[in-house]
Amino acid sequence: MKKFLISTALATLMSTSAFAAKIGVSIVNFDNNFQTLLMHGMQDRAKEKGAGIQVEDAQNDVAKQLDQVKNFIASGVDAIIVTLVDTNASKTISDEAAKAGIPLVFVNLEPSDMKNLPASQVYVGSNETESGTIEAFEVCKLLRAKGKSAGATAYIVMGSLVHQAALQRTKDVEQIFATDMCNFIKVTDKQSSEWARDNAQNLMTNWLTAGPAPDAVIANNDESAIGAILALKANGIDMKNVVVGGIDATQDGLQAMKAGDLAVTVFQNAKGQGGGGVDAALALAKGEKVDRVVYVPFELVTPANATDYLGKN
Repeated sequence: MKKFLISTALATLMSTSAFAAKIGVSIVNFDNNFQTLLMHGMQDRAKEKGAGIQVEDAQNDVAKQLDQVKNFIASGVDAIIVTLVDTNASKTISDEAAKAGIPLVFVNLEPSDMKNLPASQVYVGSNETESGTIEAFEVCKLLRAKGKSAGATAYIVMGSLVHQAALQRTKDVEQIFATDMCNFIKVTDKQSSEWARDNAQNLMTNWLTAGPAPDAVIANNDESAIGAILALKANGIDMKNVVVGGIDATQDGLQAMKAGDLAVTVFQNAKGQGGGGVDAALALAKGEKVDRVVYVPFELVTPANATDYLGKN
């Protein structure tokens, strides 16, 4: 399975001429900050290409998302884009689109059967083996710099357990913490926030009620990191004593970094993924060949380079 970076694969897709197609899009949940950024990236690229786009909110409901896909098919769209509610539901959606002969692009959240996608279906997103790895390694370095190499505690705030991204990011973190350089970090607990700030705040509050403040909090996304930060501050914890990491480099995340609360995040290019999804959908609708997997690279963001990412997500 050949994988290409945005600089190569998406550059080719972006060069395609305008195509007056109609694209149906099912987004996992409009309440999710990053998913909203993806949606805006899709809408902007569709407008740029002169394509019609209909976006629906699946509201974290697998059945609703499948119904939306079926409705897109019935309405005669030229291509479908999906950010999955549940990774394991991808085959049913894939089969529906294949049966109808309509191209399908999975964006951001990997389908479980990615290796077996038909030629008319592709994935545009980022390589999740990089995201948690980048985050965890930087957290490890920061803890060492704080003199914690003799022993440190950490909590992991996971995203949705039905999303491959959350599982892989958590696995990345655990693998880094198992290395000789970072095995001084012991994970006290890990639980899901479902990607949500409020849930993460409640989760962190419960952890603080049960025991002492950790040396680090590693979150699967910025929204969860911010929720943890809010709980830590509400409990009188000095953020200078806790290393908090996130993923996405959202504007809220960058503001938390500017305030000195978020120590590290990892830029996930919402515009690149959303726009790349539309480019792939249009190319497939025109009968053009598109690589099965198009990866948009993750990038480390720290206070030293945070200003470079303002406005990017």
